[in-house]
Amino acid sequence: MTGDSWRERRRALRGDDPDASRRAAQLLDALGSEERDDEEVEADHRASRLAAAREYAPDAQLDEELQLRLTGPDTDGGALRFQWGDALLEPVENLVSAAAGTPVQLELTGISAGSTVVHARPVPTPVESSHPDVLLAPATSAAATGLGTLTLLLDALESERDIREWTKLFDALESVSRALSRHALDLGVTWYGADGSMRRARLTERGRSYVKRLRETRDRDQEMIVSGRITELRESGVVKVKTGTAKNSLAYEVHFEDPEELLRMRPGLGDNVHFRVRFRQQLDSMGIARSAEYTYLGPAAEQTSLRLEP
Repeated sequence: MTGDSWRERRRALRGDDPDASRRAAQLLDALGSEERDDEEVEADHRASRLAAAREYAPDAQLDEELQLRLTGPDTDGGALRFQWGDALLEPVENLVSAAAGTPVQLELTGISAGSTVVHARPVPTPVESSHPDVLLAPATSAAATGLGTLTLLLDALESERDIREWTKLFDALESVSRALSRHALDLGVTWYGADGSMRRARLTERGRSYVKRLRETRDRDQEMIVSGRITELRESGVVKVKTGTAKNSLAYEVHFEDPEELLRMRPGLGDNVHFRVRFRQQLDSMGIARSAEYTYLGPAAEQTSLRLEP
């Protein structure tokens, strides 16, 4: 007897009833239909499995799992190209670690179709229960903390909201975003927690474009005085000036736009100098300094000018 035999018997009994199909259709309309994707169905299965396990072990936890769904022009076969793995897997691990605030090691457990779905998990701890799907582990792991933060960040990117609270993650995020753009891929992230919960988010072309806009820079200039002694000279027109004698004293690399001007000064190592410089910062849209440069403008007012050779 198959699992559907009761349905077959029911259809047979209703076979002579001309109104059966109509009444069934009306019932389905009244109940409505529910569209659920595979991740939601799997989350429900996990929650049911955890509830059953906790009938016997109240502190039981499920195995954690991370699913990365890659979608793009070349993902229909459900395979992971080597170049995608090289470009993405380590940056994703770095991003999860940055979001967790501590190193998180991930390992690949499988690849499945449905575009290209990469299955991964945190490197397991040695403490495991006798049931292969249940761990006696803390409800919140470093990976869970990282993925919780990461999904919030990705949601903010996709809706183009303010993400300044996550500025420390931006370098790692940008590495992932660049790799996805290079291979014309979108990324879906689904996290199944040890407590049966599910978190998910996406990074699509919209989010990647927002990342790119946030990285656009503007110059901010200000004039300042750099005083100290010369500790390094380069023919390219760079003078390193250290402001004090202590090992941790600030040091500035002052660039001369015309290296010949520096040569005509004939400065020596150990000379005390007072330079008027332009301090230029390149700031991105979040106010983060991406670069800084000090450019020589002239001698400071209190400095006795170095003699220029004719």
